[in-house]
Amino acid sequence: MPTTRSDYRATRLIPTRWMDNDAYGHVNNVVYYSWFDTVVNAWLIESGLLDIHHGNPIGLVVETGCKYHRSVAFPETVEAGIRITRLGNSSVRWEVGLFTEGHDAPAAEGHFIHVYVDRATRRPAPLPDAWRQLLLPLVVAPGDASL
Repeated sequence: MPTTRSDYRATRLIPTRWMDNDAYGHVNNVVYYSWFDTVVNAWLIESGLLDIHHGNPIGLVVETGCKYHRSVAFPETVEAGIRITRLGNSSVRWEVGLFTEGHDAPAAEGHFIHVYVDRATRRPAPLPDAWRQLLLPLVVAPGDASL
C-alpha cells in the first residue's frame, strides 16, 4: 500500500518547471530522481551534515528505486517527504514520498541508499555520532536503527 504524508518525518516543497514535462504532457521519470536527490541533500546541508566541498564522510548512492502511482505535471508543486528506514553503521536507506495538492496518497515513492565513505579513500566510514543524533528523528522504525 502507498504511504501517506504522515509517514514522513520532514518535507520540502519543490515547484515543477515547464521543462520538467515531457512530450506526453507529464513530468519525465528522470526528474523524480532529481527530486529525491534534492530533498535529501537539502536536508543534509540545512542540518549541517553535508559540506559538498570539504565534508568527510561523503555519501555515495549505491541503490535507487521508484514506484509511480500517478502523473505529475507542470505547474504543480510537489511536497517531498523523507524518512529513514535503515540507519546502519555506514549506510542510510532514505525513502521519499512525492505528494501533490489535494492528494494524501503519493504520486510516487522512491528510495536510495547512501553508503558513507572517506572522501579520499572512498572506503566505507562509520557515521559520526553527531550525524547519528541528527538522523535518528527521521528513522521510522527505531528498532532498525543501530546505535
